Amino acid sequence: MSTRDFIPALVALVILAALPFAGLSGSLMNLLIFTLIVTMTAQGWNILGGFGGQTSFGHAAFFGTGAYTTAILQITFGINAWAGLVAGIAAGALVGAFIGAVSFRSGLRGSYFALVTLAFAEVLRICANSASFTGGAAGLLVPIDYGAWNLQFEDRRIFALILVAFVGVVLLITRWLERSRFGAHLVAVRENEEAAQALGVDVFRVKLGGITLSAAVTAAAGCLYTQNYLFIDANVAYGTWISIEALFAAIVGGLGTMLGPLLGAVVLHGLSEITKTFSGNIPGLDLAVFGVILVLTVAFAPTGITGLASRLFGRRRTRTEDA
Repeated sequence: MSTRDFIPALVALVILAALPFAGLSGSLMNLLIFTLIVTMTAQGWNILGGFGGQTSFGHAAFFGTGAYTTAILQITFGINAWAGLVAGIAAGALVGAFIGAVSFRSGLRGSYFALVTLAFAEVLRICANSASFTGGAAGLLVPIDYGAWNLQFEDRRIFALILVAFVGVVLLITRWLERSRFGAHLVAVRENEEAAQALGVDVFRVKLGGITLSAAVTAAAGCLYTQNYLFIDANVAYGTWISIEALFAAIVGGLGTMLGPLLGAVVLHGLSEITKTFSGNIPGLDLAVFGVILVLTVAFAPTGITGLASRLFGRRRTRTEDA
């Protein structure tokens, strides 16, 4: 990988890092932080669904596991938030590895795999909603104790910068996937499992590695969600909303690309906020906008925003060279 490969990511990160200091209002700061969390979740989905071609409807299983793990460790055991973050990522990765081992060893793929992931997420939601150590239906409230050691900051700009740093790490991971042997194997499995296996690719191991890495990234987003809102319950942690957010952002932005999920999350939530502003907060209208954008993307830009931008840029460059 050359330095040029990282220029788009660096430009995006510089812009994101500057936004918290651009005099944003409280609501816009909330929007920025939430969009960054969704971006991480979408990047996690993109690793499995975009590069690996394994469509998941249940990434909430990983998001919620990370969110609950860090909350429980802090509340019940008094463990440091940073250690809780590491443990949450590890727990999410283990859940991903378990679901992957069960599903891929059974030969599940396509819609069958998607429904299995959805079922796991729903089972975890029901369990979390009834278990005492998760706070049941009341959820868990992380005590406020501002300080870097607790990953809590009175100045929300600091937390936003930490999120930008995490997004930067995930962008590097996806760029590595675009250039690495493992990433090439993921893409080969996505295109044709039988052909990849015939060429010597260990399909089971590649898919298992993909879902484990995907789950770890998504769990990290769940941990950071808990640290931002300091509250979690079953419907938030394991709700279908986060699985849909991740899937929509990745598809709209561009599957199997580095910047696709980021662009998708920004466009979706930016348009959602604009819609709320001009519609008087009509309930459900922002979701209708999400649906319209998804339909338009699938119909007219199946490669997402990044693919559309590449085609437009390529045509303009060709015309310039011809002139």
